[in-house]
Amino acid sequence: MNPHHPLNQPILTFADAERSPLSIRAKALVFVDPRSRQLHEETERLAPGYQPLLIRGETGTGKELLARHIHRSSGRPGLFVALNCASLSPQHAEAELFGHAPGVFNGSASSRAGWFGSAHGGTLYLDEIGDLPLALQGKLLRALETREVLRVGAREAHPVDVRLVAATSFDLSRAARVGKFDERLLRYLDDGRLLLPPLRERPGDILPMASYFLGMHAQRLGLPAPLLSPQAQQLLENYRWPGNTRELESVIHFALLVCGESIDPEHLELPASA
Repeated sequence: MNPHHPLNQPILTFADAERSPLSIRAKALVFVDPRSRQLHEETERLAPGYQPLLIRGETGTGKELLARHIHRSSGRPGLFVALNCASLSPQHAEAELFGHAPGVFNGSASSRAGWFGSAHGGTLYLDEIGDLPLALQGKLLRALETREVLRVGAREAHPVDVRLVAATSFDLSRAARVGKFDERLLRYLDDGRLLLPPLRERPGDILPMASYFLGMHAQRLGLPAPLLSPQAQQLLENYRWPGNTRELESVIHFALLVCGESIDPEHLELPASA
């Protein structure tokens, strides 16, 4: 048996595309390459407990998939609540994040817990935390440190138990140096940093992940799984993968639909110069 087959390695998947959240784009992570094995060890060490974490990685590397694994491994009984900070309404971002009291908006008779309150007892995943409005970053830090949240329009704070797992695709320290990210929040996240390297920097994961995607899509489509020719394997390993795992899955999916008994270089739509 091939020791590098993905089924013989730690693997994180969200293979059921019909049920996976729309925010999940990179649907698998394998830990074969030495760098990803180190990441797996660090993740297993940091997953239990309350410590906030910051995952840095390029788009398409699987940051949310890693965050969901951290939540499952943490033992926290509450929900995993995922929010892309860029999706917050400019007018009502504070109320969306922290909730609001009755009657604050359009005469609403009920209160709302907001994203933060919905994660009580669980994990709040903030994707692209650098897009969180600067004024809210300080309020987020206060809520995390005091374990209390003051809803918009409320007089009293509500106790909350939320673990923060944040993600970013760029270096937040550079934004902090020019005053566009809260330095105190960055320090709060500093001790729990996880770097998810791009696929080109963990080449040992490319073929196992391609094999996984090939088997997954072949099973889904009711097709026999073709072989990856040696020439196709070499092309996959030499490509730079600017779109990371998401791009690899797309390439393998297309190749499966146009190949015969084996996937050859002509079945892989990859730019020759990349």
